[in-house]
Amino acid sequence: MSSYQVLVEKAPDGFFSATVIGMPECTAEGTTKEEALENARARLKERLARGELFTIEGPPTQAANPWLEIHGSLRDDPTFDDFVSETQLLRFQQGSRFNPR
Repeated sequence: MSSYQVLVEKAPDGFFSATVIGMPECTAEGTTKEEALENARARLKERLARGELFTIEGPPTQAANPWLEIHGSLRDDPTFDDFVSETQLLRFQQGSRFNPR
């Protein structure tokens, strides 16, 4: 059994509207939140009975994080600790406000 997120909103007329996230055409109403959710569950069941649900791969929706591309690339570098120490010393000598020690 799959799980679906449902947005429940109270309408100005006092009814509740339940929309299955990602399926805006799968909306139901009810006089209570519970009734709206039950009606949305029934609409979703009807909708899924008419077809099949698949998962497909697509292009990323956000730009890749450039920091993650290099993350960990220096973990095996034997000179990395020296580089960090020299950078901290240089910052300290130049009066940088960044001094983690």
